[in-house]
Amino acid sequence: AVMLAIPLIGAWNLYAMPADTVIGVQVFDYTLSLFQADRLSLLFGYLFHLAAFLGAIYAIKVTDNSELIGSFMYAGSALGAVFTGDMITLFVFWEMLAVTSVFLVLARRTERSQQAAMRYIIIQVLSGVILLAGVLLRVHDTGSIAFGHIGLDGTLASKLILLAIGIKCAFPLLHNWLTDAYPEATPTGTVFLSAFTTKVAVYALARSYAGTELLVPIGAAMAMFPIFYATIENDLRRVLSYGMINQIGFMVVGIGLGTEMAINGAIAHAFNDVIFKALLLMSMGAVLHRTGKINGSDLGGLYKSMPKTALFCIIGAASISAVPLFSGFVSKSMIMVAALEEGHGMIWLLLLFASAGVMEHAGIKIPYFAFFAHDSKIRCKEAPTNMLIAMGLAAAISIFIGVYPWALYSVLPFPVEYAPFTAPHVMTQMQLLLFSALAFAVLKLTHIYPPELPGVNIDAEWSYRMALPKAVGLFKKTFGPLDRAVRKTALGLVNSAIGAVFRLHGPTGVMARTTLVGSMVQWVVVLLAVYLVLFMIGD
Repeated sequence: AVMLAIPLIGAWNLYAMPADTVIGVQVFDYTLSLFQADRLSLLFGYLFHLAAFLGAIYAIKVTDNSELIGSFMYAGSALGAVFTGDMITLFVFWEMLAVTSVFLVLARRTERSQQAAMRYIIIQVLSGVILLAGVLLRVHDTGSIAFGHIGLDGTLASKLILLAIGIKCAFPLLHNWLTDAYPEATPTGTVFLSAFTTKVAVYALARSYAGTELLVPIGAAMAMFPIFYATIENDLRRVLSYGMINQIGFMVVGIGLGTEMAINGAIAHAFNDVIFKALLLMSMGAVLHRTGKINGSDLGGLYKSMPKTALFCIIGAASISAVPLFSGFVSKSMIMVAALEEGHGMIWLLLLFASAGVMEHAGIKIPYFAFFAHDSKIRCKEAPTNMLIAMGLAAAISIFIGVYPWALYSVLPFPVEYAPFTAPHVMTQMQLLLFSALAFAVLKLTHIYPPELPGVNIDAEWSYRMALPKAVGLFKKTFGPLDRAVRKTALGLVNSAIGAVFRLHGPTGVMARTTLVGSMVQWVVVLLAVYLVLFMIGD
């Protein structure tokens, strides 16, 4: 009951908060804006409360206190990040996101999860360090700590801040912390993880780098490359992790375009993605909870044992695939139309291809291999009631927004003059979906489609999981003899210095001997005489 009450009370307090409320505190010469709300932050605030509420229902039977406490502290850190008005406070919540979320990976208590958690926290803390460096440089350059539009203005500060956000946003080559750690978390942990870290990064991009042209090709690359990895991946939660990067790519393109329609589309898609991605991960979490398996090669035929979960998974798959009358359609199409209006025809084609890939790996592959395909002979109970309720609510929201998108459009940052259900939009999307489904069927029937095989696919993470340790080993092997010689020489010099000091100041050393009073008087007289002579010469 307490878990369910926390997000509800928080949402009510946010709703009751007077408009344009600003809470600040003076620290030395700077004002830290601990709370500052506008349409953009309020939308993400309500979204994060909704995600926390759905996660709380899903986790209501979890007994691990560290996981529960970590989940809500994680959600609170995300809320703190979107309502702050200065970069210093943002940095604090940025690091809190890293520290609190790692417990959701560790909570699974397997060797793989512990190793993934260590890699995860290192990269997340690195993002925070880079952010802090950028903020300090920006304060030095401008004297301002305001969390507002920055843009790539050519300064090192703007580049470092973008890099820090890019790490959390899972930019290409900076993305593997997500596909490495999220699939190793608990079923509940993955649901929470999917909602907050990357969406805080999307919010930060929209707040600080809207209209930055560099984000357009970066977002297109993010939308493209994960579909190839997702196609050959066996772990279905890792498939969804790659799908998460794909969907963030659409948002990054929208933010990079910078027009009102593009920004609205990116924010709307972030809202929808939190809901339908949580729905898909909840369905896969329920499968893992009941069967103990999550690889496509081990599953199949579960629709017989888990028909309700299968139905909810299909609704999530339809939403992420942007099937008309489901939530993904009413937001993704805004971004693609904005790309065409801005003259980015090639980007539009890439996003169109990426949309087909989403239909293949998330719209078809996830429900097909988990609940249909070959019969794995696994017979289990349906998902627990609390999980079904959470999935049912997420499915209902996805359908409601898909049927009545104006409920979402009305709270977007800019006025919306977009009609999603025009004949060209619907026909184009239906053709894309049908041909994607046909391609999947043909590839499966002709045995060209990559089979689901146990194994690990090499990604960019190979550079720091395998190549870096090997490079360090090679360095030690090559320069080891020189290192040992230098150490031996240095140690000899240190020992000689210590011996010399001991000879002078040791118990039998010169400086330790007693001195007669007469000798001391004699030395004083000599020194005074020398001083007197020098004084007379000086005159």
